[in-house]
Amino acid sequence: MSTAVLNTHVSIAEAEIRELLDSIFQAHHDKSAAAIAAPYASNAAIFDLSPPLAHPGVTVERKQPWLDSWETPIDLEFRNLRITVSGEHAFGHGFLRMQGKKKDADRPVDFWMRATYCFAHSSDGWRIVHEHTSVPFYMDGSLRPAFDLQP
Repeated sequence: MSTAVLNTHVSIAEAEIRELLDSIFQAHHDKSAAAIAAPYASNAAIFDLSPPLAHPGVTVERKQPWLDSWETPIDLEFRNLRITVSGEHAFGHGFLRMQGKKKDADRPVDFWMRATYCFAHSSDGWRIVHEHTSVPFYMDGSLRPAFDLQP
């Protein structure tokens, strides 16, 4: 494959992956569990902020109660997103901001976390096969989450 063809393939793949992530962000805003779950492989390894340590895939049954706990739309924003494509696999990483207001909360939610996604391409298009989000914590003995950090 020529360099020009390879660069075009990578550019198209990166654009498709960015569109997939944008669709997930819109689905959070719309509080649509089905639209959030759609781009994930059924056996995706999910390492997100909620217990337990890992989840097998993203399901409407697990996601909808969480969405229903928000008073406002959930707004997500990426910063410094870097995507690397190699054939039928890709990964992306960067900083992800979550904003909104939970029901019965004193103040709005607004914090940055780290996010990494792994993707696989098939006849169905790109699917997320691995997701890891995390919030650093202060190593001063308090074990306080570092919600005040910004990229």
